[in-house]
Amino acid sequence: MGRIEEKFVALKKEGKKAFIAYITAGDPDLRTTGMLIPALERAGVDIIEIGVPFSDPVADGPIIQAASERALKKGIKLDDIFKMIATVRKKSRLPIVLFGYYNPVLHYGNAAFAAAAGASGVDGILVVDLPPEEADELRRYTDPAGLSFITLIAPTTGLARIRKMVGRASGFLYYISVTGVTGTAKPVLEDIRNDMKNLRTITSLPTVVGFGISTPEQAASIAALADGVVVGSALVKLIGANGKSNELLPDIASFAAGIRQALDAAPLNQADFPVNGEKRSSGKKKS
Repeated sequence: MGRIEEKFVALKKEGKKAFIAYITAGDPDLRTTGMLIPALERAGVDIIEIGVPFSDPVADGPIIQAASERALKKGIKLDDIFKMIATVRKKSRLPIVLFGYYNPVLHYGNAAFAAAAGASGVDGILVVDLPPEEADELRRYTDPAGLSFITLIAPTTGLARIRKMVGRASGFLYYISVTGVTGTAKPVLEDIRNDMKNLRTITSLPTVVGFGISTPEQAASIAALADGVVVGSALVKLIGANGKSNELLPDIASFAAGIRQALDAAPLNQADFPVNGEKRSSGKKKS
């Protein structure tokens, strides 16, 4: 069992929902990224997504696009990110997911990428623009390296295609809460509730919701419907505004702690997820 699976098992036992945070590697600089990861872990983040800066991040809104631009101007490369993660990994078991686009991976080489990611301590990858049907060549190397292949489910994805996609997914499913790019629209709870209900009939993989979640209140309301939430643009916005401030780390930790507190206060209800073959509970409230 890898670190991602271990985390969801532990969360289940603790009666908690997953808090997944996204930050862009190298924003404001790689040294600070390496300091933000343990700060977020101490604040209650369960899994962290490390964005690989890319010049054409088509799934990301203006906030994360700007973060990628700041990182690229500093010349951040995949090798730099692997070295930073390897350093973090010496002191942390926090599950780490690389979030990005296929072009940098292809340029690095599929085999070399899988080997370097696995060796550095990466636990999973999320390649936004790589359809599952086109992923076999990459997974030929990432699966043996023990890297979970995180799958994105869009609100426009039909049930037939979802069944096909989740059949080979691992780690967790990432449900996109809005039709659009990151951080630009507000999720609609009723739509999420209906889509989570449908997903529950198809897969027992933990499903988290991301895109457009920026406040503790939003996180709590959506966590009641899913197995966890992803918060990205709100964190990246704070980093962009305070990147040169000595208060950056405490500000980020304070924001993350607020999300954690809201998630822990949220009811579990129908979104409670099965672990190791357990039946899903219904209507349970956190004691």
